[in-house]
Amino acid sequence: MRFLLPALLVAFAAHRANAQLSPAQILSRVAEEAEVFQDNVSKSLTQETLEQRATMPPSRFRPRIGKAADEKPKTHMQVREIVSEYSVGTLRDSESRDLLEFRQVVSVDGRKIQSAETARHALSLGVHSADDRVRKRMLEDFAHHGLVDIATDYGLILLAFSPRGQQQMHIQPAGEGQVGPDEALLLAWQQISDAAGELEFHGKQVAHRALRGTLWVRKSDGLPLRVEAWAEHVDIAKHKIRDEATVDYVQSPHGFLTPASVVHRHRVDDQLVTENLYRYEPFKLFGADTDIKFTELPDPAALPPPAKK
Repeated sequence: MRFLLPALLVAFAAHRANAQLSPAQILSRVAEEAEVFQDNVSKSLTQETLEQRATMPPSRFRPRIGKAADEKPKTHMQVREIVSEYSVGTLRDSESRDLLEFRQVVSVDGRKIQSAETARHALSLGVHSADDRVRKRMLEDFAHHGLVDIATDYGLILLAFSPRGQQQMHIQPAGEGQVGPDEALLLAWQQISDAAGELEFHGKQVAHRALRGTLWVRKSDGLPLRVEAWAEHVDIAKHKIRDEATVDYVQSPHGFLTPASVVHRHRVDDQLVTENLYRYEPFKLFGADTDIKFTELPDPAALPPPAKK
C-alpha cells in the first residue's frame, strides 16, 4: 500500500493537466483581467514605436514629352517610423469615462521633434481636455508627419471584454492554437453595437464601427494572450474597406496585462494599402497629474497586488 499514494498523486496530476476550463470560467478570467487592466493602465505611461508601410499614389507630376509621358504612373512604398510618448486616460467631461489612447510624437525617422519630458507634459494636458478634438489633433499631428490610415485605441481592446462588454457580444468556441510557447484556446466574438466598436476619423467625420474577431487565451488558466479584430464597410465610392488588427498582451512587472504590440492593416477592395506595426516598451508607473514623473520600478516580487474593483 505504500505505493498507492504516489500513484494517486500521479493520476490526480494527469487529470488536472487534461482538465479544460469551461467557457464560463474562461470569460470570467478574461473579464477580471480586463477590469484589472482598466484600473491600472491609466496610472502608467510608455514609449510607442510605430513603423508604417503604406502604398502611396503616383506623383501628380507627369512629363509631357518622351517615353515617360506614355508610361502608366506607378505607386510607391513609403516607410516611416514614429516614436511617441503614450498614455491612456479619460476625457475630462466624458459621461462614459471610457479610457482612450493619447500620444505625443518624440521623433520621426530618427529626427527629434521634442523631448520626452515636453511630450509627457503635453500628454497630461491632453488627458485632462474636455472633448475628442484634442485626440483628433493628435491624429492630425501624425498626418502632418506623413502618416496615413491611422486607427486608434486598438491597444485597449482588452477593455471590450469587461463584464459589461461581454454582454454586448456574441461569443463562441473556435478551436485551439499556439501563441509563442503557450497552448491557447480560441473564442470567436462579435460586437452587436457600433457604439462599442472602433473609432475612426475621416476628415471631419467620426465613426464607430462594431468589431468581430478571435480571442486567444492560455489553455491552462484562461489568461488573455491575443485579440484579433476586424471591421468592414463600403464607403461612398463603393470601395470595400477592411481594417484588421492583432494585439498581443504581456504581463507587466506591476501585475497587470499591457499591450506588447499591435499590427493594424488597412485594405481597400482586398488589397493591402497600409500596415502599421506598433511596439511598446514596458509600461512604467507615474505619479503627478500634470507633471508626469515615473516611479522607480521595484522588484516585482515586492509589489502589492494590482488594484481590483
